[in-house]
Amino acid sequence: MTADPHRPSPAPLEYAVAGQVVVFLVGVSWAFGGNADWVRTPLSAWGTVGMLLTLALVARRDARERILAGTLSWAWPVIALNLVVVVSCLTPNLRLLDRAGEAYLMPVKVAGWIPSSARPEAALRSLWLFDGIFFSCLNMALALSRRGIIRLILAVAVGNSLALSIFGTVQKLTGFTGIYFGAFKSPQDYFFASFVYDNHWGAFTILMLGACVGLVLRYATSRDGGGFFHGPAFAGLVAALVIGVSIPLSGSRACTLLLVILAAAALAQGMTKVSRALRLSGATPAAAFLAIALATAAAAAGVWMVAGESILSRAQKTREQVTSMLDQRGIGARSVLYRDTLRMARERPAFGWGMGSFPTVFALYNTQEPNSDHIPVVYHDAHCDWIQSVAEIGLVGTALIGAAVLVPFATARRSRLTPIPYFLLAGCTLTALYAWVEFPFGNVAVVLSWWLCFFGAIHYMRLSGAPAGTP
Repeated sequence: MTADPHRPSPAPLEYAVAGQVVVFLVGVSWAFGGNADWVRTPLSAWGTVGMLLTLALVARRDARERILAGTLSWAWPVIALNLVVVVSCLTPNLRLLDRAGEAYLMPVKVAGWIPSSARPEAALRSLWLFDGIFFSCLNMALALSRRGIIRLILAVAVGNSLALSIFGTVQKLTGFTGIYFGAFKSPQDYFFASFVYDNHWGAFTILMLGACVGLVLRYATSRDGGGFFHGPAFAGLVAALVIGVSIPLSGSRACTLLLVILAAAALAQGMTKVSRALRLSGATPAAAFLAIALATAAAAAGVWMVAGESILSRAQKTREQVTSMLDQRGIGARSVLYRDTLRMARERPAFGWGMGSFPTVFALYNTQEPNSDHIPVVYHDAHCDWIQSVAEIGLVGTALIGAAVLVPFATARRSRLTPIPYFLLAGCTLTALYAWVEFPFGNVAVVLSWWLCFFGAIHYMRLSGAPAGTP
């Protein structure tokens, strides 16, 4: 292929943006998904590099005129959120008392219309990490002038998830009971690869599979794809199968269901493209259909061979839980957790108790009975990210997070929805829906992957231009 003289050449800052976000993603995914306390500060520091790149991009006059038109306004909800969180840190709403060597939490009376924080230091640390993630991913839309660089970022992200999937599969099948082949004990029995919780691995993988499927369908029929069997499409399909198998193998039941939904969407969107690509590679229509059927059967057989035991084990646990819920006529401890979290949120509905405050404040509202060993039931997360968000940053803060999504989406909604942005947004949507019954956004790698896929999709649509016939 010859270079298009009318296309802008990538600037050094574009490579810097791409490199910074790729290193961020690879680093956080291998560092226990970011869910070890000691890795949060290094990750936040690397996110600060992303924020400095944002300032460098804004300072460039040519960037402001050529690239930043309308894009910088996407950050105003997050800037407003920063103001709310910083102001809330000026007014503590919780006091820690020490009486006879015992620590007690005592709420401080603060008017509901005043932003306040139970743990100002935790709020600022959480905000620091979130800002680093958001602006590192926003930089893709601020700086990148070619879709090829976005595809390269996505390809590296998928390759990283493939490496993690292989690592996790070997670790699982060899029977190790700790992360990194037993070097680190996991607080969860169902861990996978470097992630301490199977449902976090599942959410991360759904996002990466969305990117993988989009790339496969993009290259399946493209002129620069090299043919289905000789180009990146076939390699991407193999990668998708390996990555997909890791979800049921990890034991994540809900994410296995999300995998089925994503796979169904991929078949619906990709059957025609893949069969056409096979015909272009020399296969007859009958042979193309037979190849797709055999590949589907082989994939199902492979999943069962590798993850069948894990699927049966988790299916049995699911049946036991369903039976228990039917006996209790409810969802058990989870319903109590949601009810207590809602009580916590109703106390301060406008601005919440402060970012990062849930593990501390929820102790005041937790009505769970101690277990049979008289050990109190402690929750670090509400197992519903949306309710927890209202409890921590209130309706105002949650609305600002929603605006940070809706504002960019509104600017690109009339652009071309090709396979890559379609499946990136599909992964984001499934993960956001999943957050109603779990806490995927309690994992740093999932948060980073979500914003990377989201801004990658929105900016890819913009660079693709408006669809034909659009005024």
